[in-house]
Amino acid sequence: MTTRAHRLFRQLLAALPFVAALPAFADCSRDIVVPVSSTGVSVIVGNGTFSGIYPDIFRSLGPRAGCHFTFTSVPRARQELLFESGKADLLLPATRTPARDVFGIFVPMVGHRAMLISLQSARPTITNGQDLLDRRDLRVAVVRGYDYGDAYQAILRELARQGRLFTEVDATAVARLLFMGAVDMTIMGPTILAGSINREPRVNGMLDRLRLESIPELPWQQTGVYVSRSSLSPDDRAVLLELLERAAKSNVVMEGFQRYHKPEILNESVRPR
Repeated sequence: MTTRAHRLFRQLLAALPFVAALPAFADCSRDIVVPVSSTGVSVIVGNGTFSGIYPDIFRSLGPRAGCHFTFTSVPRARQELLFESGKADLLLPATRTPARDVFGIFVPMVGHRAMLISLQSARPTITNGQDLLDRRDLRVAVVRGYDYGDAYQAILRELARQGRLFTEVDATAVARLLFMGAVDMTIMGPTILAGSINREPRVNGMLDRLRLESIPELPWQQTGVYVSRSSLSPDDRAVLLELLERAAKSNVVMEGFQRYHKPEILNESVRPR
């Protein structure tokens, strides 16, 4: 774990006074399986270690709940597939969507929205999804497995039909494409891209050049954690839902974002649930 991650972990512990007051939970009957991929500062995967806001929360709350969380590193699309097939107990972080509601119970942690993100230029502002689709010169990169709802998926399908869509395995790869000028724009949560930029020396200086644009097709939504409907026993599911709900009410996730990000990034894309 990096020095910065250690510091965040200590800060998160300090921000959790409610932990001492938690009632005793029934222990989880087995290790909780959590495949993850690097997602901004929410989850940081590097050199076999797992840090960031969510892993640190689970490490602080898990022992009190009698639960041990086993993290593994997978691409985001694989993470989604494992959850849908009942081979993962949690999906995080995740925006709430009807498709995901079929497979899991959602616990919201913060409000957020995806935005159009590009590098600063004199290009006219994009005002809505149709405007984006009409700008045939703009190439758009996204992360495979990210889902911000039906309107987002419809935009991606049309971009793909037009031959303007590039899909990458993670946000770091998207950041590199933007930096090199290989694509013109991405669609994702600004904190995700900002977190990836901060960890990628090859795009040094890019963070201060970002241009953020909101469109009505990408409204404010909730993001948090999905608990599997199929992989967990009813008792284990109840323990995890109680743990997550208490964490959500403590506002610890929002406080984690505030420690990592500049206000100009955070204010546009994350707010308390």
